[in-house]
Amino acid sequence: MNKEKEVEDLLQSALENLETVAHAKGLWTQPEPGRVPGSGRGRVDGVLELTLDAHQIKLYAEVKKELRNHHLPQLLTLAKQYQPFMVIAGKIFPKLKAELRENGIAYLEANGNAWIRRNGLLIWVDHQQPAGTGKVKTVPERPNRAFTKTGLKVVFHFLLDETSLHLSYREIAARSGVALGQVNYVFNGLRERGFLVKFNQNEYRLTNKRALLDRWLEAYEERLKPSLAMGRFRFLKAEDFDNWRNIALKNAKSRWGGEAAGDLYTNYLKPATLTVYTLETKTELMSNYRLVPDANGFVEAYEKFWSDDEVNTNVVPPLLAYTDLINTNDKRCQDTAQLIYDAFKDRFE
Repeated sequence: MNKEKEVEDLLQSALENLETVAHAKGLWTQPEPGRVPGSGRGRVDGVLELTLDAHQIKLYAEVKKELRNHHLPQLLTLAKQYQPFMVIAGKIFPKLKAELRENGIAYLEANGNAWIRRNGLLIWVDHQQPAGTGKVKTVPERPNRAFTKTGLKVVFHFLLDETSLHLSYREIAARSGVALGQVNYVFNGLRERGFLVKFNQNEYRLTNKRALLDRWLEAYEERLKPSLAMGRFRFLKAEDFDNWRNIALKNAKSRWGGEAAGDLYTNYLKPATLTVYTLETKTELMSNYRLVPDANGFVEAYEKFWSDDEVNTNVVPPLLAYTDLINTNDKRCQDTAQLIYDAFKDRFE
C-alpha cells in the first residue's frame, strides 16, 4: 500500500469514527501550494473543517501513521506557524497525548479518540479501542530485516557514513559486528522501503534519508537499545556525579551518550542521568569509575554496538546523541536534540 493510500484510509477511518462517537462531521481539504500561510518548507498536510451542532471549526492538520516522541518538536514548530493546529494519527501513545494537550495541540486518532478545544467547544474522547481491533481481520506486515536488532546496527553505520555502502559485504559485516549473511538482507530491506537506490553499477545511495532516520530511531528505541542495557549504577562518591566531565573515560572502549552527550555537544543541558556506551565489562566499569550497581542509580550503561576509528573523543556520534535525547519525554532533552540536529544537519539529511 502506497503512502497516499495509507493517509487516505487513515483520514477516512478517523473522520467516520469521530462522527460516530462525537457526532462531529469532518471535511478534509488539501489546499494548493500558496493557498495556506507558510506553504512550502514545513507545510501542513491539509485543513480539517469540523461541524458539531451550530459550531464550526477549521484546523490546519498534520497526518502521521503513528505518532512518536521524536515528532513532538516538529509539531510544536508547525503549531507556532499554523493556528489553530492539530495532528491526526493512526495511534498516539498516552504520554504523548498529555504532552499535546499541555501544548494546546488538538489531536484525532483513527479510532475516533480526540481532544479538540476551540472557540469554547471541547471534544474529548479517550475510550475507543485501537483501530483494527475486534472482528476486523488484519494481515501482519512482513518483517523487514533492515529494522531487526541486527539490521539496525548495519543501518546505523550507513547513516553515520554513507560511503560505507560501497564497502564489500564482508567489510560492512565486520564494522557492524554482524554475520556476513545478514548484510544482503539489510540491503534488500532498505530497497523494499525506498531508502536505497542503485545509482550505477558500483554505487548505492540512500534516499528519503530523513524518513529513514525517523524509522531507525523508533526501531532503535524499541528493539536494539533494550538488548544493549548492562544495568544502572551510582557513584561510590556522590560528588563524582557532578564532576562527571572530569572522569577520564577509556575512549577506545567507552563514550558518553544521552544527556551527557547532549551537554558535551551543546553546553545547554545539565544531565540528570549519565549514559555511557561501552565495551568494558561491568566489573571494569565498577573498578575504573568507582561505580556500584544500583537499580535506581543515575548512571546507566549500554553495550557499544558500533566500531569507528575515533580514539580521541569521549562522546558518541551526534546521530546517537540525538536519538537518545529525542526519544525521551523530557522537553529540555528534546530541545537539546534539536540543537544537535541543527548543528549537524548536513550529516542527518
